[in-house]
Amino acid sequence: MRVIIANCSVTYEGRLAASLPEATRLIMIKADGCLAIHADGGAYKPLNWMNAPNTFEELADRLVVRNPKGETLTVHLHNVISDFSHELGQDPGLIKDGVEADLQVLLAAMPETIEPGLVLIRREYPTAVGPVDLLCRDANGQTVAVEIKRRGEIDGVEQLTRYLDCLHADSSLGKIRGIFVAQSIKPQAKVLAESRKIGWCEVDYDELRGKKTDDLKLF
Repeated sequence: MRVIIANCSVTYEGRLAASLPEATRLIMIKADGCLAIHADGGAYKPLNWMNAPNTFEELADRLVVRNPKGETLTVHLHNVISDFSHELGQDPGLIKDGVEADLQVLLAAMPETIEPGLVLIRREYPTAVGPVDLLCRDANGQTVAVEIKRRGEIDGVEQLTRYLDCLHADSSLGKIRGIFVAQSIKPQAKVLAESRKIGWCEVDYDELRGKKTDDLKLF
């Protein structure tokens, strides 16, 4: 992990043009090639980022990051305050609570309860930004990434969006869509998912364990 604190400005060229004016920010470069730019606020979400794989060109006054999709992020370094690297080592990954972990196991065994015709390809499918809970194939042969939460909130939709961005870079998977699954999903998360063409599904844990008989519904 490389961490830079600098007075910088940022320009992005790709699907659209965007820029950040000059200010002091935190720049994080992970060992896998991901780059994220943070302000001193806004919780966990970066102001701008580039998911791996990337190529880096480091010049005296700027850092140029490019990805295979033709996107370019240029960080103009006006004044570097701190620049250091530290090896974090292998991370054991997120340990999910019992209900969420059990949901993943149950849905992996019965993916058709999320959507009729859905077939499991693999659990914990690896990406550069973390593992997708379930990678499936639908009745039409399209790849489907499924993210499972106990409570469905906006950050879960954001997480699935990042996974989809990485998966789209793998041409062997073909066209990919996502489904966000939780026991209950907040209205704001449903709206965000729909705006990004991500499906969502509320499931009943007890039903999945065979304690209820009502059918699950995909919305």
